[in-house]
Amino acid sequence: PRCSLLRIVSPGSATIVHIVLGPFCRSSVSTSLMAHISRAVHAAGAAGRLSAPSVLRSVTRQQHNVGGYREVGKGAEWPRSSSSRASGVGEGGERRWQSSAPQGRKMPVRTPVLVETRAGVERWSIGASSAPAQEPAEPARTPIIVERRASARLDPHPVQHAQPLTDKHNRFHDYLRISLTEKCNLRCQYCMPPEGVELSPKDEILSTAEILRLANVFVDLGVTKIRLTGGEPLVRPDIVDVVTGLGKLKAKGLETVGITTNGITLSKQLDALVAGGMDAVNISLDTLVPAKFEFVTRRKGFDRVMAAIHKSTASVASGSGLTNAKVNCVVMRGINEDELADFVEFTRHHAVNVRFIEYMPFDGNRWNDTKFVSYAEMLERIRERHPEITRISHADKPNDTSKAWQLPGALGKIGFITSMSDHFCGTCNRLRITADGNIKVCLFGNDEVSLRDHMRQGASDKELYQLVGGAVTKKFAKHGGKGDMHGIAASENRPMIKIGG
Repeated sequence: PRCSLLRIVSPGSATIVHIVLGPFCRSSVSTSLMAHISRAVHAAGAAGRLSAPSVLRSVTRQQHNVGGYREVGKGAEWPRSSSSRASGVGEGGERRWQSSAPQGRKMPVRTPVLVETRAGVERWSIGASSAPAQEPAEPARTPIIVERRASARLDPHPVQHAQPLTDKHNRFHDYLRISLTEKCNLRCQYCMPPEGVELSPKDEILSTAEILRLANVFVDLGVTKIRLTGGEPLVRPDIVDVVTGLGKLKAKGLETVGITTNGITLSKQLDALVAGGMDAVNISLDTLVPAKFEFVTRRKGFDRVMAAIHKSTASVASGSGLTNAKVNCVVMRGINEDELADFVEFTRHHAVNVRFIEYMPFDGNRWNDTKFVSYAEMLERIRERHPEITRISHADKPNDTSKAWQLPGALGKIGFITSMSDHFCGTCNRLRITADGNIKVCLFGNDEVSLRDHMRQGASDKELYQLVGGAVTKKFAKHGGKGDMHGIAASENRPMIKIGG
């Protein structure tokens, strides 16, 4: 049976152990694993490796096509030597042991347990003879890796995760964006042509049950963050049901449920969405001038969007509602690049993160490089009025798409999403599902696989895991294999509204 033990986190002084078991893991094996992890963690506490008593947090079943570390590999044949072997890569590096096993026997490789201590990070493989404290009674047959990092918090990328969500560039994808609809109550110029787009037939759009099933599959595989997009996700009548269903997945390891919206109807629905489990909201606003808002969006609604921003920031400030509220602003030359400093000033008195997004090419948005404003130019324009603006690199998380800056003393921050001029593909952890049920592994790629069709043809969860893994494996290193922004503009892709932002 394939069993893996996943991340351990330390909020404050308590260590919380998350155990994830493969779906083929028998109950007897589950019990044995729980006993082993309990003994090992308590032994670590007695030895001073953990600063507080540890808590067994949760046990869930999860498909893990465990590949182990490259030096061993899934189902690798163990060495015929009867003695254990060890190797190292120097002080503070990584040490590897391989214990003895029956000659020639093929055994599955288990993902190590990760323990974050005050000294750094340790990886243990439960049942192995080199565990930091007492040895289990049964023979050790799994590889062990012990790694210490002096300063970094637990980071998913150095760890060999379950294969389905790890691509050939060793990027682990724990962030899923699900588009709920192709419909929208605005017609933003950078998103869709003025005549709109041809919508998919209603029966081709994922149902509530299908959305929640796919979300469950991805959480099983290791996704910890899900964001709902569109179109405009709030025009979907079952939006609260979808968010509530996602909220229930937090018991299985999902950590964050977010939504990206134009904000037109957010004020009316915010309380119900937060009650259902929504943690974060991104609101699109490309101008602070009401008349220009109508020009950019081809619709009215500026006051309602501003009201949604204020209500969202108040929810964050309350400490009992949202945990994060952001404003997304797509910067286009000749339209709103003259308002950059105004948005920065807005953050002085409002606890919101305004993110400036470089204009990106998609089908139907009439992109050209004369409208493009780079990160460097944006920053130069802002500094003309706000020379005191400061880079705050410590606010950037490992997989953030945004580079954080702030005015001294400001309540809010600004960020720059530099997809075109300074891409962040190397740390990409995002996957997308379109409203019609296709997995899209890169925003700019046009390779898609229909998970909807396979579900409707009776595919099991195991088969969906394999489909997802196959799609992720083909992900290009950068920009869907299109090169730079001109290569993207010259290639075919969906309109943004049919991808899901």
